[in-house]
Amino acid sequence: MIVACVAALPAFGEEGLRALRSRGDLIGWEAVGRVALVGKGYCTGALISSDLVLTAAHCVYDDAGRPIPPERIRFEAGYVAGSSLAARQVDRVVAEEGYVPSTDGKIATNMMRHDIALLRLAFPISVSEASPFALYDSPQTGDRVSVLSYGQGRSEHLSWQRTCSILARGRGLMSFDCDITYGSSGAPVFARYGNRVRILSLVSAMGRDRDGRKVGYGMELPQTVARLKARMRGQGLATVRGSLGARRITVGGARKPTGAKFLRVD
Repeated sequence: MIVACVAALPAFGEEGLRALRSRGDLIGWEAVGRVALVGKGYCTGALISSDLVLTAAHCVYDDAGRPIPPERIRFEAGYVAGSSLAARQVDRVVAEEGYVPSTDGKIATNMMRHDIALLRLAFPISVSEASPFALYDSPQTGDRVSVLSYGQGRSEHLSWQRTCSILARGRGLMSFDCDITYGSSGAPVFARYGNRVRILSLVSAMGRDRDGRKVGYGMELPQTVARLKARMRGQGLATVRGSLGARRITVGGARKPTGAKFLRVD
């Protein structure tokens, strides 16, 4: 279990956040954006093709554990202060089949590996507007990574932590010391690949180590994303599944339409 591996680790957040508030700041990061959930808050997501957005599965369920209809989900690439470089309606959602919504705003470590969803856009976003990211499939403990996310107190612009670290890996999961908060759910964790970056993981949840320091948790992606793509290409298949009684965490614990989604580790 990863939770048992994060004692006696370096201090949280080795490098501070940089606010990306201008179009110039977003160069190279245009494919990261807000997943706007009408009346249900927001998460973070990233393009992995011209019409597919990768985000956390728990972002696509409402407070009762029911799937949020695709027409109530919108992807806003490069969102800054009320405008975006490209915005598209979602027309289909496919979540990992093993994911079951929680009932108490928490998530067990064995569920985090399933906390992945694909959103299909009604109309593609051209490469000239936002260039999609590829996946990275060779993570190692100690690798230097970076995170871009929206979140509580920084919901109107992306925040970039240029350098943080993978703390532990095991059984398809990983932990990292990146600065995440409510709204960071679904945010891409990047690893460098040559002169570019690729998506290594997604932010699933936040917890504490034995010394009380914040730790982020995510999952390995390639095999699950390949399965989700295959399902997305199928016709007439089920999309997301819900279970009664699930609850989501929003900013301040209140259920506000603009609340940022997040889960805590059980």
